[in-house]
Amino acid sequence: MKFFDLSNLRGDIYGGLTAGVVALPLALAFGEASGAGPIAGLWGAIFVGFFASLFGGTGAQISGPTGPMVVVFAGVFASLSGNPALVFAAVVLAGLLQILFGVMKLGQYIRLVPYPVISGFMSGIGCIIIALQTARLFGHEPEGGGTIPALSAIPSAVMDPNWAALIIGGVTLAMVFAWPKSVGKYVPGPLAALVVGTLLSLVVGGAPVLGDIPTGFPSLIVPGFSQDAFLIVLEAAFILAVLGAVDSLLTSLVADNMTRTRHDSDKELVGQGIGNTLAGLFGAIPGAGATMRTVVNIRTGGQTKIAGMLHSLVLLAVVVSLAPLASQIPHAVLAGILVKVGWDIIDVNYIARAHRGPRWDLALMALVLGLTVFVDLITAVAAGVVLAALAFVKQLADEQLSKFRHGDPQSSPEEKALLAQADGHVWMFEFGGPLSFGAAADLGHQVRERVKKKGDAIILDFSSVPFLDVSAARAVETIICDAKQAGRTAYVTGMTEEVRKTLAALDADHCLPANTRYANRIDALRAAVAESQGRRGKDVPPDAIPVGAD
Repeated sequence: MKFFDLSNLRGDIYGGLTAGVVALPLALAFGEASGAGPIAGLWGAIFVGFFASLFGGTGAQISGPTGPMVVVFAGVFASLSGNPALVFAAVVLAGLLQILFGVMKLGQYIRLVPYPVISGFMSGIGCIIIALQTARLFGHEPEGGGTIPALSAIPSAVMDPNWAALIIGGVTLAMVFAWPKSVGKYVPGPLAALVVGTLLSLVVGGAPVLGDIPTGFPSLIVPGFSQDAFLIVLEAAFILAVLGAVDSLLTSLVADNMTRTRHDSDKELVGQGIGNTLAGLFGAIPGAGATMRTVVNIRTGGQTKIAGMLHSLVLLAVVVSLAPLASQIPHAVLAGILVKVGWDIIDVNYIARAHRGPRWDLALMALVLGLTVFVDLITAVAAGVVLAALAFVKQLADEQLSKFRHGDPQSSPEEKALLAQADGHVWMFEFGGPLSFGAAADLGHQVRERVKKKGDAIILDFSSVPFLDVSAARAVETIICDAKQAGRTAYVTGMTEEVRKTLAALDADHCLPANTRYANRIDALRAAVAESQGRRGKDVPPDAIPVGAD
């Protein structure tokens, strides 16, 4: 395969130029919201956008600062008092971790986060962004970082607004929310709001503005570590790496659906990691795959990595030539743009319909949302994944036990006749499929409840069980040993070689007689019925007992 695909060059040029224009106001806004300054947002879009496209595994993806990444980075920036060496050490380390994720081929596992968890933490991030920007719409700056200080600053900001900032912010909000889609194809709403809001500030004076913005190429920042801040840096790096990976791979899935292609998850992680590593070395904020910019790129013709790289070069040209003009942009304009970004991140569609679906999924989403807003992202995602996994295992276990308890084997006429002949003294149990550890704990109880005192033999049909884990093997051991203690004979049938080896390796078959293993269920049933009749003194036909137990 060619490293650069020039077959769609015209579409990639259109897509890259449009994505660059759309990314400009967002990069400035994210940079300002991060605490590192608007120029750091632009350089983040340049570094991450260029190198993630160059080395990534999703052709049409546009990368750069995103809401989730900025929320985490802003918290890191505040907790480390804006110390560049420490703050950007976390960014560099996050990039290296993402490269490691890709090399270790963890991309397929990162995508396994359940949808309610994704919906919850994305919606939580949207709420955080809106909370952080609300006071700025009224011309005030929240004291301290984090959601709680931002929420606490809102009442006083509302009671004592800077009217110039409020007017400018209101106009910005109206434009970004009501901008016609037909016009947006040619002039993106955020860009139009940025220009109009800035021009309006020249007429309505008094609104806080960005001020001087550095120009020129950024200086190299040597990452540093201190004993006191090491754990903070390490935790921040891990959160940024995982969040950036999830954010990017979700955007990759969106790109796949739109372009009918298939991305390379591990290669994408390596590309994102390279981009974030370089961004951290030059004092730029970290980024990830940006869904809105990717969609804009695809809709205007972009399909290959050329579009993403061109989008970064457009922003580089802006930094070199137009940075001084950006100093007049009011904070309220960027706040209005970010409020729209926050609203778009909130999963309104799912929230509006969640009450029609499983209540547990709704509760899980609400829990993750609350933890995201009021605790932290890593706690929210970790708790959500663990609870979702436990709920799935419980649901799967209930289904397995239901089949094991109520699902009578699909008996042939001969099997039905033999079971009737046994008169309830032979019990046959068929496992409905692979046994999870969630179901294993109750298997022994289910057998005891069914068999109780009556019964000379039990048959365990493993035909639908391709493998066993330790929990399931121990459950089988319990069933067999319980039967032995009760004076019953345990027969097994349909075991695969893997199941047989697992039981033998764990010595879980020590209670199983050597001559009660059969390849076919009918043979095991004949032997069990013949034994039962023999115990009860009934005549057993000589041909009723099969020879050659497996």
